[in-house]
Amino acid sequence: MSGAIDVARLRDPRLHPIADKVMASERLTPDEGVALYSTTDLLGLGTLTDFANRRRNGDRVFFSANQHINPTNVCVLRNTCVFCSFARMPKEDGAYTRSLDEVFHEAEQARGTPTREFHIVGGLHPKLRLGYYTDLIRGLKERHPQVHIKALTAVEIAHLARIEKTSEREVLLAMKDAGLTSLPGGGAEVFSSAVRATIAERKLTGEEWLRVHRVAHELGIPTNCTMLYGHVETAEDRIAHLEQLRALQDDTGGFLTYIPLAYHPDHNELGEEMGRVGTATTGYEDLKNIAVGRLFLDNIPHVKTHWPMVTPFLSQIALDFGCDDVEGTVVYERIYHEAGALTDMHLPYLELVRLIRGAGKRPVERDSLYRAVREQFDDPPPEPSFRRGGALPVVHAA
Repeated sequence: MSGAIDVARLRDPRLHPIADKVMASERLTPDEGVALYSTTDLLGLGTLTDFANRRRNGDRVFFSANQHINPTNVCVLRNTCVFCSFARMPKEDGAYTRSLDEVFHEAEQARGTPTREFHIVGGLHPKLRLGYYTDLIRGLKERHPQVHIKALTAVEIAHLARIEKTSEREVLLAMKDAGLTSLPGGGAEVFSSAVRATIAERKLTGEEWLRVHRVAHELGIPTNCTMLYGHVETAEDRIAHLEQLRALQDDTGGFLTYIPLAYHPDHNELGEEMGRVGTATTGYEDLKNIAVGRLFLDNIPHVKTHWPMVTPFLSQIALDFGCDDVEGTVVYERIYHEAGALTDMHLPYLELVRLIRGAGKRPVERDSLYRAVREQFDDPPPEPSFRRGGALPVVHAA
């Protein structure tokens, strides 16, 4: 690619010195990060981020053949995480907890398909012990040895450590021994203590979230990282959050990808208090958060758009704003659909390929560790069976 950015395309003069730093591969300061958030020159911002992304990833865009599994929605933080629409109290309508056999039955959707990752997260159940999750991981690996297991957020790891009266390190070691491949990045929200006091008062603090990920990295378990935006946080809060992610990555190199997550206001207390319904963020904000993440997090190799939250259409546009990963097939997404997401539960494998090609990019199927596993897509792979009329398993009450 060209070694220079056409600064004539930048309408905001504040972007010119930032462009110089991007071209020189120099780290941006927090003040410059806030300036990126405040600019109205979205296309100019896209010019910077597309340059930075192409220098790192060329025209490649990654996706995964993955399946999301949520073993339970019962959560002890049901009444304090006011932005969440997924969690339930044990006796509340809609509460569920899957037995291991029920989870294994749902995972059979992967049989005969190209699925290479199970993405497993859920609520903080007061009675599910560490052994449930290690048996779950071990059972999935026995039944699907080719599939990576990306399981449990830092919040869930810390919750299990409290229940077992042990350390987060011991929980992570037990899960790694069972077959865990990596950790997802959920639960970070925004690290600001003031923001967390408003949206998630009793949840793991930002410092504790970072500590769990640091321990995972020390144990050779790579992780993802996230930020929830579009609620009560400021641009300064966002940059302070990104700065802490960047600092941990400097120390450990353990983050694989960064995923900005758009807040959805339906069916949760925060949305009701703010008087919001439908999508809380605009496409303008969604693209800006992708772009700022790519420029500020210069040491994290990948930036992912989560299409169930922002739609496949916007995710396709994001590929020109610094994004190099469009998530995956997902198969059955529950958490954001509980919060009002209107996207499909699943994107067929070849639709992801077409989405990437339609943006003028080169699709690359990856595994959980971002190793390329397929770059030729002439033959359509089989789709999960429920797309052909099968049903997901019935769950038993919590």
